[in-house]
Order: sequence, then structure tokens, then C-alpha cells
Amino acid sequence: MDEAARQAIAEQLAGLIGTGRQVAPISQRFRGFDLVAGYDVVHRVQKLREAAGENPVGRKVGFTNRNIWDTFSISAPVWNFVFDRTVHEMAAPLAVVDISKFCEPLIEPELVLHLGETPKPGMNEAELAGCVDWVAPGFEIVHSIFPGWEFSAADAAAAYGMHGALFIGPKCRLSADGSAAGAPISGFEVTLRSDAGEARRGSSSDILGGPLKVLSYIVEEIARYPGSAPLRQGEVVTTGTLTDAMPAKPGETWRASFEGIELAPIALRLGQA
Repeated sequence: MDEAARQAIAEQLAGLIGTGRQVAPISQRFRGFDLVAGYDVVHRVQKLREAAGENPVGRKVGFTNRNIWDTFSISAPVWNFVFDRTVHEMAAPLAVVDISKFCEPLIEPELVLHLGETPKPGMNEAELAGCVDWVAPGFEIVHSIFPGWEFSAADAAAAYGMHGALFIGPKCRLSADGSAAGAPISGFEVTLRSDAGEARRGSSSDILGGPLKVLSYIVEEIARYPGSAPLRQGEVVTTGTLTDAMPAKPGETWRASFEGIELAPIALRLGQA
């Protein structure tokens, strides 16, 4: 795939942000659209968003929960940037999001990591834990510009990593041994529940074996693709959904509560302009 085609794809993707419009998967329109091309498009979209006034503040890692791979016909995680216009710190236990601008949105409870130091390829889990200064519960709204959530891994990576918005709850300091308030972040459970009665449970071990394993994966994965910007001090990293991703419907309120770790419960109300 030539550079002109990749740039055209990037411009289309940047132009779709916030419109609620969908398009056919890129891989169906461009022969040979693989992850190498996908991550090249990721960086082209990043530059276009920066030119429009957005600033990248971290990464999202998607499809880390093996329990959902079959649902989306995905066999490995993907990543993309998150931006200051899509990441929100929760000022109260309940936040509100307008989901009208998202396509077929889903809600996911996640653990968010903040990098106090820059992680490097080859680091072990203890060394990676030393790079994380705080963790927090979070909600991510993910969405698909491809109808029916049908796409390839390269499509998913290029299309914002399916990222729509991230809400970050109260922060908890991470100790050098990889524990938060004395509890390891690899061994907690979460319950996601809606006011309509839907409920799902999950475990931090479901995301590649634990959040630090997700961090290890993404550090190594970024290094595999020449030209990809490495993670740096100050970035946030979302580690993937801890439960099944659930349909996000206007008017609903979803709550996430945690067991085995001192993370505050959080709630997100889904609105529509």
C-alpha cells in the first residue's frame, strides 16, 4: 500500500471523529492493509489530530481480555493514542457522557495506569511496576466506525483503537512491589452493573494475566513497529476491559465496584444530546 493511500485513509478517519458516521472496513477496501499499515495510519491520524488542537496523553490497549476475542474475531491486542479531548478525570463518583456522537458504543470497566517513569523493552514485571506511580478505576466508551463491529485487527488499530472516551476515577498509589494499598493489581475482581439490571463480573487476571503483563505487552509491541512512538513518562495506559463490553444505551447508568483491591466504586450515566 503506497503512502498516498495511507494518508487518504488517515484523513478519512480523522474526518469521521465525532460525526457518528460509519464506513466499510479499511481492509475490505484496500488490499494488503495489515498491522504495519495500520500503525502507520495511527501515527498519521495522531498528527492530524494534533494539527486540530488535540494532544495525546497516553495509550489505550484494546482486546486484552481473551474472553472477548471470539466475539470480535480478534487474536491479539491492539493499541492507539488517547487525547486530552477524550480523557476525563472524574470530579465525582458519578460522571455523565454524551454517547450520541459514537457508533454502536459499548461500555467497559478498566484499570488505568499512570507512568511515573518511562518503561523500556525487556523490563520484567517488577521493573515495570516501578514505572507506574498510580492506578485508577476507569470507564472507557468504545465504538466502531465499522458497521456491526466487523473488522480486522489492522482496522481496529487504525480506527482509534475503537476508543471513544475515557473516564478516570480516584487514583491509588502503586507500590514498588506492584501493589495498590497492599493488594496486588493482578488479583482483584470487578462487577459491572447497570440500573436496568444487567451485570457482568471479571478479574484483573483476565487481561493477559494482569495489568502489568498488559503494560509489558504494549511496550514490546510498540517496539516491533518502526516509527511507533514509545511510551513515555506522564502517559496514561488503559489496560483493557475487565468484563464483557456491554451495549451503551442512552438513559442508563452503569456502576463498577471492585473486590480485592482498594479502588473506589465509580458510575457513568449515559446521555444523549
